[in-house]
Amino acid sequence: MKLYIYHTNQCDPKKCTALKMGRLGMAKIIKNHCKIPRNSLLLNPFAETTVSVEDRPIIEKYGIIALDCSWKQAEKVFRINSKNQRSLPFLVAANPVNYGKPCKLSTLEAFVATLYIANYKKDALSLLNGFKWAKTFIDVNKKILESYRGKSSKEIIQIQNELLQKLKK
Repeated sequence: MKLYIYHTNQCDPKKCTALKMGRLGMAKIIKNHCKIPRNSLLLNPFAETTVSVEDRPIIEKYGIIALDCSWKQAEKVFRINSKNQRSLPFLVAANPVNYGKPCKLSTLEAFVATLYIANYKKDALSLLNGFKWAKTFIDVNKKILESYRGKSSKEIIQIQNELLQKLKK
């Protein structure tokens, strides 16, 4: 699995899951936006289309890229032009910085969720190694991830909307 991270140096290196993924050989760190692999699946929280099983051909051929930046700077950083931009559906963060916050996932959590939803569950779970807290992300989101797994983008949006309606009540 080709995993890439465009790292913007906006975070605490001691807490950064992206840098640790790079050190552990799980992903390639890119510091120059011109070197972002074309056609890869770009995880963008502002994208209109959600990641789904339909993205498997892109993932297999070109890989996945996450942009690692501060959530405060996200709207500026995510202006990168790419045709394969995808957002993640509703999930709850379990990382030490944003624990319990909806949709404020770490780079590691974003990769795990993407692989899990696209039906690469084994690959997703293999990324948990080396992060003491990472299994908690699966535990917190297990039912949701299973409901999204292997579904089309349209089905995932429907599942997400039903879940959000239940949470409002």
